[in-house]
Amino acid sequence: MAKKEIGVLSVIAWLTGIIVSLAVGFGMIYDTLSIPVVPTIVTQVAGWIVVVGAVVSVIMALFSR
Repeated sequence: MAKKEIGVLSVIAWLTGIIVSLAVGFGMIYDTLSIPVVPTIVTQVAGWIVVVGAVVSVIMALFSR
């Protein structure tokens, strides 16, 4: 299979997604973003899952090069 050429817009879209994921994850961890019916600990755990997922995504993207 031929390797796809990565365009500038694709990189910008990916980078924007990572930044938004980190912002939402940390917002959930520090209780800036909360869900009224969900306990705080559940929101914080979900925030950590989002942050770890974003970091793993960055690491995988770097090693796939």
